[in-house]
Amino acid sequence: MKNISRRDAIKSILAGSALASAAPLAAAGNLLGSPSVAEEPLKGNIHHSVSKWCFGDIPLDEFCEICKRIGIESVELLDPADWPTVKKHGLTVAMAQGAGLGIDRGFNDPQLHDELVASYEKVIPMVAEAGLTNLICFAGRRNGVTDLQGWENCEKGLKRLIPVAEKYHVVLTMELLNSVGHKDYLCDHTVWGVELCRRLGSPNFKLLYDIYHMQIMEGNIIENIRKYHTYFSHIHTGGCPGRAEIDETQELYYPAIMKALVEMGYKGFVGQEFVPKQKDKIASLEKCIRICDV
Repeated sequence: MKNISRRDAIKSILAGSALASAAPLAAAGNLLGSPSVAEEPLKGNIHHSVSKWCFGDIPLDEFCEICKRIGIESVELLDPADWPTVKKHGLTVAMAQGAGLGIDRGFNDPQLHDELVASYEKVIPMVAEAGLTNLICFAGRRNGVTDLQGWENCEKGLKRLIPVAEKYHVVLTMELLNSVGHKDYLCDHTVWGVELCRRLGSPNFKLLYDIYHMQIMEGNIIENIRKYHTYFSHIHTGGCPGRAEIDETQELYYPAIMKALVEMGYKGFVGQEFVPKQKDKIASLEKCIRICDV
């Protein structure tokens, strides 16, 4: 199975989710679902979130109701216009977006710093006003620079934003991505991201540790969680290979990974970011939530 990027997966998921989203909520028995086996409440050791983009064009209101029924606390990777809808349903947005220039155009490029800083200076207060904490950011493409040059470039740009993030108690969170599917992406290894955190020296800059991406680049997931978890403000899941369900079809055993997070005292959210391959996408989501509910 080939690696799937967020951009590519959005295109493929839209057609598959259209049928599910066509029926109104009252008639969407398959979506809201009848109670699963015994419908035991979630244990509460993991704070569960889910990336909305993975579930195509299911209306956000409807999707929030589904998540609330399952026990998911957050719907993430949403722009400011969508935050009130999520909050209306008693949920949060564990990882906000809405600032920056996308995955490829990030803080590694000094020519973009002024534009990036202006964008984040606008959105950071909005995050705080909405009662949210994490705002995603990206290193961008490597563009031929060394690791050292990349650290220097990102540090220079982000240091302009750290005082603003600290003032509003917002955590700028740089995502670790594989540089195979996201060709030439700079922040593609845990140790690189951790060193950037150390250079910035602020609790308001941390990492989004994406397990799917880091399995592709370096593996050793549980050991890296144990060594570096204090630098993570958010976790993403995803089946590897192929970014499908995190079940027996892929190479990682997520219950053990989740237990390591609990043992390390991780209190942030775990966001499901897999692209459903099963026909019943909501049943698939609930199954994966329960796999992670240790």
